[in-house]
Amino acid sequence: MGNQVLLVEDEPNIIEAVGFILARDGWAVATHANGETAMDEIRRVCPDVLVLDVMLPGRSGFEVLKDLRADADLHALPVLMLTARGQDKDRDLAEKLGATRFMTKPFSNADLLDAVRKIATS
Repeated sequence: MGNQVLLVEDEPNIIEAVGFILARDGWAVATHANGETAMDEIRRVCPDVLVLDVMLPGRSGFEVLKDLRADADLHALPVLMLTARGQDKDRDLAEKLGATRFMTKPFSNADLLDAVRKIATS
């Protein structure tokens, strides 16, 4: 299992909480808060897992995921999508675009860790 996670999220409280949870579990956590420059940061960090928020400044997480899956070098990167909007249409779109897992906020620490661990080894 790799140990580098990139968290693309713009809410400071979520960044702090998720970063702490994952770091305590042994993950090296990098963060980024802008959808417009997310692909550049993904290429720079080369994470083992991407935790991607749907609602970001610049570009949505859905747009970032679409670009990621179209990129020959990054298409296989496991992606856990997070959203405050847990509607079926959002979940369906995430699946259609190639999200590995989809999780709605709020989520439990245990569920987040379980999801990251599972997609890192799948």
